[in-house]
Parts: sequence; structure tokens; C-alpha cells
Amino acid sequence: MKSGIKEQTNNPTMKKLILSIIALAIVSPSIAQDKKDIKDKKDLPLEATRSLDINTDQGTWMSLDVHPDGTKLVFDLLGDLYELPIAGGKATRITEGLAFDSHPKYSPDGNSILFLSDRSGGNNAWIIDRKKEDTLQLTKGNTFKMQSADWSPDGNYVVVSKGTRNFKLHLYHKDGGKGTQLISKPENLKTSEPSFSADGQHIWFSQRTGAWQYNARFPQYQLATYDREDGKKEVMTSRYGSAFSPTLSPDGKWLVYGSRFNDQTGLVKRNLITQEEAWLAYPVQRDEQESIAPLGVLPAMSFTPDSKSLLASYGGKIYRLPIAGGDAQNIPFRVEEKVVLGPQLKFDYPIEDTPTFEVNQIRDPQVSPDGTAMVFTALNKLYWMSFKDKQPRQLTSMDVTEAMPTWRPNGKEIAFVSWNEKEGGHVYKLRLDKKAAPVRLTQEAGVYTQPVWSNSNRIVVFKGAAQQFKDADGPRAFQQKSSLVWLNAAGLGKSTLISKARGLSNPHFAQNNGRIYLNSSDRLISMRWDGTDQKKHVQVDGITVYGSSYDENHLLADSPTAPKKKPAKANTILRAPKGDYALAQINNDIYVVTIPYVGADGVKINVKDASKAAFPSRKLTKFGGQFPSWALNGKVVYWSLGNTLFRYDINQAEVREEEQQQAKEDKEEDDAAIAASETATETTEEEEDEIEDYQAIELDVIVKAKRAIAQGTLVLKNATIISMKGEEIIENGTVVIKNNRIQSVGKSIEVPAGAKVMDLAGKYIVPGFVDTHAHMWPSWGLHKRHVWVYAANLAYGVTTTRDPQTATTDVLTYADMVEAGMIPGPRIYSTGPGVGYWGYNIKSLDHARDVLMQYSKYYNTKTIKMYLTGNRQHRQWIIQAAKEQELMPTTEGGLDFKLNLTQILDGYPGHEHSFPIYPLYKDFIDFVAGSKTAYTPTLLVSYGGPWAENYYYAKEDVQGDAKLNRFTPKSELDAKSRRRNAGWFMDEEHVFEDHAVFVKDLVEAGGIAGVGSHGQLQGLGYHWELWSMQAGGISEHDMLRVATVIGAEALGLSQDIGSVEEGKVADLVILNKNPLENIRNTNTVELVVKNGFVYDGESLNTVYPEAKKQDYPWTQASPGDTLPGVGKSE
Repeated sequence: MKSGIKEQTNNPTMKKLILSIIALAIVSPSIAQDKKDIKDKKDLPLEATRSLDINTDQGTWMSLDVHPDGTKLVFDLLGDLYELPIAGGKATRITEGLAFDSHPKYSPDGNSILFLSDRSGGNNAWIIDRKKEDTLQLTKGNTFKMQSADWSPDGNYVVVSKGTRNFKLHLYHKDGGKGTQLISKPENLKTSEPSFSADGQHIWFSQRTGAWQYNARFPQYQLATYDREDGKKEVMTSRYGSAFSPTLSPDGKWLVYGSRFNDQTGLVKRNLITQEEAWLAYPVQRDEQESIAPLGVLPAMSFTPDSKSLLASYGGKIYRLPIAGGDAQNIPFRVEEKVVLGPQLKFDYPIEDTPTFEVNQIRDPQVSPDGTAMVFTALNKLYWMSFKDKQPRQLTSMDVTEAMPTWRPNGKEIAFVSWNEKEGGHVYKLRLDKKAAPVRLTQEAGVYTQPVWSNSNRIVVFKGAAQQFKDADGPRAFQQKSSLVWLNAAGLGKSTLISKARGLSNPHFAQNNGRIYLNSSDRLISMRWDGTDQKKHVQVDGITVYGSSYDENHLLADSPTAPKKKPAKANTILRAPKGDYALAQINNDIYVVTIPYVGADGVKINVKDASKAAFPSRKLTKFGGQFPSWALNGKVVYWSLGNTLFRYDINQAEVREEEQQQAKEDKEEDDAAIAASETATETTEEEEDEIEDYQAIELDVIVKAKRAIAQGTLVLKNATIISMKGEEIIENGTVVIKNNRIQSVGKSIEVPAGAKVMDLAGKYIVPGFVDTHAHMWPSWGLHKRHVWVYAANLAYGVTTTRDPQTATTDVLTYADMVEAGMIPGPRIYSTGPGVGYWGYNIKSLDHARDVLMQYSKYYNTKTIKMYLTGNRQHRQWIIQAAKEQELMPTTEGGLDFKLNLTQILDGYPGHEHSFPIYPLYKDFIDFVAGSKTAYTPTLLVSYGGPWAENYYYAKEDVQGDAKLNRFTPKSELDAKSRRRNAGWFMDEEHVFEDHAVFVKDLVEAGGIAGVGSHGQLQGLGYHWELWSMQAGGISEHDMLRVATVIGAEALGLSQDIGSVEEGKVADLVILNKNPLENIRNTNTVELVVKNGFVYDGESLNTVYPEAKKQDYPWTQASPGDTLPGVGKSE
């Protein structure tokens, strides 16, 4: 709770006393009340553990209001409210603490302050009664966002702009009630910045269609009014530069609003009597019309009571602007206060050098029909493991991807699919009861997925075009599943068509009824072997997720309407082999539901609370689960997380529930007996421990792989070493590398006997580049053996990456393959799927702990992405759980500056994407620097203006870049560069240079930043991002620090990488030109050293310790010069 402010609460009730003397019932309620329970209900859960001194006369994005008597003003700064004499001076703090308070407005009588706050866990409107020193919550609920609020002139009503994305106007009475929504249609209309007219009849506001637009086209906003007399809305402006932030004078004569002129923002005044307009001030604070604008398109302004002057904040200051014209008068202020923050989460994650490592993920585990063994894949190779000795054994030596094993019902054989870029894919079978080689069953190469073996010795499988899969440049391939077919498992043969795929998935058999069960969207269906007689059995959905949506690029989905909240659908539904159960996977949780025998359309079952579902259902997972499957008896469910197999026995769970119910009944009888006793004077026995809920049995499946570490001694001589160890630069220096570690660095170093020596005269050695925001998504489900996105980044000198939101867990296997040296690439760190991308409604701190356990224990990600997860309370639970589990979470910026501030206040150690507003002043610079939140601005997808990548595509010859074409599939490069749908922008319209100024200020203030390419153009895009960040004026040396050692610190890796120092890992880049003279020289990569291996920068051929040529199977066919065509001789 904000200190110094009282809060109204209900009268406390007496705490229930169990197993106590009846006479104690007369204890007064004030003594018996559990104060912690009340605190948990009303206050934010996180305790502040740090504080920062803020001593500033500059403020970032300050909304203000002038007192009705004209003697003082109130403003917000970094989430707290301050009061200031109208002439200026030292500001007096009104609120403090972790809660974020904003948009203060004096009541017409000056006795109260209306403001917005998330102190209840979500956003609401609150009123401070200055006389009673009480703080009253005006609105209720914690699931909406609020932009601003305003008093009616009579002081009886408050208008609030609230919603999810497309805010709507709501009217409340100051004395309470649910209020009413003033504008509801159209759904895609966003209304914000409401302001009452002087007579109270009209409410002025800013409006736009849709929440925002990337690479925005103008205009974005116009002003409109709502007439309280007839309820009609009228648009009041039509300006190319938009119109926003309406501010009305008390005498009803003047309107001031903001508008863009060229690339800057100004204030326009309108005489409401004559309708004449003129510019009042230009330029002022850069508006936020190209982002979500959660704090307004401009900071709130206010007229003086005599209507002769307007007070506005811009340039980090507060100014008084004469409405009649003339110079602005600065109202000086100073804030000298402490800002409190949540805990600092800083952990170091050592890079291991052990000869072997445990594989992080097993995929598609399938338990044998007799329950004694399992098959699965790890590193995209097929394994078998007996539950008796628990020793995984690799089953084949095939040089292909092996995936998706399935058992023959007799338990003696398995089938699986393969993929090889040269030969395509096939289906194989393999005997397990005796030594045998795999037998190919398919005559035609293709891409095969999700095989399942029937009792009739047929294998049902999806079939697609091999060429389409080979040429796919992203995680999904066109027509990867074009048809559902069956194969005769007896031997090699042609496939027989069952049905077109058309959205089908997860074929399986159940009930011994000869039908094929499948998923169609979120529904379980079945069909005959010829695809006829389709029957619908059940639909399953779950929770309705709080928060925003997102697209595959991890930016918010650019939807014209606010996302309509619908229950999350099941992505997998599997009918039990026997009985009337089906399992359903929703997001990352697994449920079992009962399927009733009903009509042709089946039933729909919602399991948001499985105990209250329409038919008997249960939630099986505590920490989440993937790859679910049934045991043959239909009573046991298996799934996996990371390299752990889970076994859930439904019968045992039912027995446990019966025990719990019996214990509950016994306890109720004991309580009743004690209550009835007139002689009991004290508790005579301790309460029995509660019977814990049944939990699935876990089994760690340990597959060990050889770690790829270069062997030998390598000496790099005569280079200029830009070590990133302070300001150190070593001319004609030498680096000695033993295996994968730097043994020594200096000028005069003796060359060890037997070492391989490379003369790098005229070259420059820098640490390997670190990409702190690298979305690199290879093929999902069925994996390829060559990953162009990884190869491209390594070839351009990126030796360490962190993908903050991977959408799926496929990255865990790909990272293992890089670690094992099976595919070339940088170090692959990731957050796994974002907490929020996988939909959760976090209910408590314990629930947050369970959700995060997936990442800390089972996926071993070390970091997580807190992806717009719920309200402030939910996000604080996540940071608390992350601290306990030693995870370093980063956050989604979400074009939401208000959200950004709260996440930094809560102690989140990472921030992704640019802050959408600029300039950012001393208060904010000191705030972020002191918080040690690592800032990765991803300027290639800048918030608040055109994306920087548009600038480079217009200026750079990417089509003519031979190296880029070598490492990028043509379909990818053409889609990004031949015709840019984002539009053309004047150079002055780009904002990345302005955003980059904050990078300079932050680093110079001792803050943390990282270079994040966002995966916009793999490899070269990293350098574009680095150059964009340097455009703000940061020195070349500091920019290289951000790209290396500071970036490593942001990921908790600076103990092992980020600088050229003795003992650190040999991750280096050798450049042909000096990056300290021109930052664009970072793209003169001659050689790349990663974990001691040396690669040629142009080809990615391995040159040390053994020569190996890199191939490029992602190259797509071109027409060539030999084909007949126009202008060619016959």
C-alpha cells in the first residue's frame, strides 16, 4: 500500500477457531482478525527490497493538473504523485511505494484528487480525500486497463477511459456504483483522454480505429465529443498529423490539443466561439500516437483557473504557456526522493566444459503395450529404454532425422518417420525383440508425420510433399500434411489414400471398433478407413486467458479490434484405448474428460475448473506437460517435460481422493464433537496432517551426449585485440587458446610447442557477439538436420544468442544438437515459450511457482519471458517465484510505457523492445540504470515510429549481397526485400536514432543494454541493429561493450564470455577492419571462433582443428541460364 494514505476496508469478522475452547469465541473481532489475509486481498504481494535516490529537475512524461485556486499543481513522476507551488520549487510527495499512480486530477472544489492506480492488483480509479486523509477505490475489478479519468464540472461524476486495448468511455458517480459505458460501438473504436466541457454537457476525447498500427500511416487520431444530452458522438477535427489530448479552458472558450507537424509534435489552440485555430507551441513532447499510449497520446495538460494560461510538460520541464501568445515560462521543480523497487534478480550461469552433457529434451515418448519399456527420440535419434535398468539405448545408426515412434500393438516392433534433405522422408519399421535393421515401408519419398500402428497391421500416417518441406524457410511448411494415408506394415509398398488432411491431426485407434480417431480443430472425430462416415465426439476447451494476444513474431497482433476473449482450445484430444475417457492438452496442461454417448455432434466440455465440468473430468498436470499418450488399459496417462517422463494412474488418483474425502468427513465429526463438549477447556491433540493430492510419478530419462569442444592449442598472433577488459586495446597482440578456453592474452607470449599458429597481422580480434533477442525458429515437429538461421548468425560473428519466446519447445532439442556439434550455430539460450504465450491465469504465488518449475527444473532455460501475463499482482507473483528458482526473467515491452515502468519497479532484470516514447530524461535514465534492468531495444522493429529495418532495406543492396544470399533461402530474402509492404518513409520519419540516444545515456550512467536483432534478417540483421543503436551517439567502444561483455552480463554469462581474457571461453570474431574507426566494420568478418572451433566467415567452412566444408541444403532452385525463354536462341 502507498504509505501515508488510508484505505477503506469492510468491518473485520472473527477468525474461525479450530479445536479451541468454546469460551474463546468471545474474543473481540479486532484481535481475532488475520491481518495478513486482509493485506493479501488489498495490497500488491511484492515487498520492496531496494531503493534508488532520484534527485532531478527533469521529468519524463509528467501528466499534471492545476488546483482550482491556482496556487499549486499536481503531477506524476515514475509512478508517484507530487504537489508543487504554481511558481515552482521543491515538489512534495503525495504517494509512494511500488503501486503505480498516474494522471492526478483535482476535484472542482479542490478537496480531492482523482488518480489511477494498480494498488489493488489491477488498474482502477481512486480518490484521495485531502480533508479526511482517506483513499477510496472508485472502480472495481482488476482485469481492465485504464488510460485516464476526469471530473465533471459539478464534481459528482467521473469519466474513465478503460478497456483492454480499445478503451471505451465509462461514467461513474463519485459515491460509488457500477457506472455505465457511454460508447460501445464500433468495437474497433478506441476512445481515450476524456475531458469534460465547461458546461458539463459534452465529453471531449481522442479517438482512433484500432489500438495502434505498426509503421503507422497518418492520421491516427482525431478529436470527438460525446453529448450527454442525446448520447450522440461527433468528430471535431480532420488533421493529417492527427489530433489528440483535448484540454479545455474553465471559461469554455479555448480548446488546446496536440498534432504532428512534419516529424515533430506541437500544440494547437482553437477558439471554441469563432472556431479559429493557431499554433500555440512547437515542438513539444513527441506524441505517442504510434503506440498504445497507455498514459495518453501526450502527458495531460491543464489550464489555469483564469483560462489565460496552459500548463504543459515537455523537454523534461513544466511550462506555463500564455494562451494569448508569447514566451513560455518555466516552472522549475526538483524531486529529491527515494524510489523503491522489488528484488534484484542477478545470477551467473556457468558454461560447462565437461566432456558430456545430459540431453535436455526427449520427444514423443511412447510406452510399450506391456508397460515395461519406452521408445522416444533425443537429438533426433531413436532410443529404447527398459524401465527396469533405465539405460537408454540408441536403436539405429542411420544418418537421418528419426522421429515420432509408434508401437505395433503386439509390442515387438515400432514404426517411425525419417527425414534427410537429400533423400526426403520415409516411414520405417524396426524389430525390437531381436537384432534387426530398419525396414523402409514407403516407396515414395515425401514428408511423413504422426504415424500410428493399427491392430490390422496397417500404419496410418500423414503424407506431404518433400520438396515443399525442403524449401520451407520457417517453422511450418506448406502442404506438409496434404493427405492421410495408410501403409501395409508387412513391407515396402504404395500408400493408400484415406482422406485429405484438411486440418486433421493426431490419428490414433481406440475402442477396438475399427475406426480411425483424429483431431479436427479442437474436436475429436472418427472416420472409416475410406474417410467416410465421419462422426463428432467431443470438443474440449479450458480457461479464458487474461491479457493480450500475439502473433508469431512475438509482437502484439495488429488486430483492428480488441481481442475477444475466448476459452483456450484443446490442441490434442486422444480417445482412451478402452473406456469412455479422452485426454486433452490445452495450452501446456493435460486433462482427462468423460465422453458421453450422445448424438452425431458430440458434446462440448469446458475444464477451466475440471471439478465442475459438464461430465466427470480431472486436471492431471501440476507443472505442465507435452507429448501425452495413453497406456493400453485406458487408465494411465503418460507425458513428458524436458527429459522427464510422467506417469499418472487414474485409479490411484481416485483412491487418494476417496481417502481425502473420508478424512474430511472424519474431521468434521471431530469438530462437531468438540464444539458440543461443554467440559473441553483446551486442545488435547494436534491436528492430523492433510492428505496430499495425488501427483504423477516422475522418471528422469538420462541420455548423455558428447559435448563439442575443440581439442588442441591454437595461437592467434599479430592482431589488434579489443579485449573489452575495461578500455584495454593490445596492438600486435597474441591470444593462446587451449581446447575451448583462452589460456593467455598479451603482447609478448611464448608460442606453446605443437600449437597451430595463425598470423592475423592487420586484423582485429573482438569477443564473439551476443544477441540478447534472437528469434530463430527452425522446423517444428519434424526437425531438419541443417538449420540456416543458426548458420547465418554464426557466419556473421554471433556466437551467443538468447531467444526470448520460442512458441514451442523444439528449441531444446536444436540447442542440444548445437551443443553436440551436430549442426553449426551460436550458443542457443532461450526462455522457451513465453509465460503468457502459453496461456495461464496465475491464481497465486504457489501457482506461479508451479508454472515456472517447467523452466527452472525441466527445461533448464535459466531465463523466462514474462509475456504480458495478467495484471500487476500476477506479474509480481511471477517475479517472486523466479527469484526463488534463480531464473532471470525478461519482459515484453508491448508498446506500453506504463507497463514498462511497473515491470522495472517490480525488479524484472530484462526489458525487450524499445521504450515507445522519447526523449527520456534524467529521472528515467537514473531509474533504469539504477534498477539494473537490461534494455534490449530491438530497433529494427522500433516502437513509436517506422521500423529501422525499413531504412536498411531502402539503403542496402541485400539482393546483391553474395554472403547473405548464401545463408538465406531465396524465398525468405525476396519476401523481406523485393517489395516492402510496410511502406516508404522519409529519413526524418525514422525514430531509431532518437531511441538510440537513450542507449548512450543508459550505458554512460552505468546501466545494462544488449543488442537484439529480433530475427528480422538472420546474421546481417544483428549488425543493422548494432549500427542503429550506435546512431544515437554512443562511442564505438561502448557500443562494442554492449554487443559483447554487457550483453553477456544481461544473460548471466559474463563470467565465461563477453571479453578476451584468460580463462574465458574462446568465442571470438576476427575482423578485417577496425570497428573503433567505423562501427560498420563489425561486418568485415574474416573468421569466427566458437568454443575453440574456427570457421571461415564467408563460407562457414571449419578451418580448425580439422577442415570441414559447410554445405547449404537450404538453397532453393533457380531457373538458371540453360532453359528456353524469351530472347534466347533456338
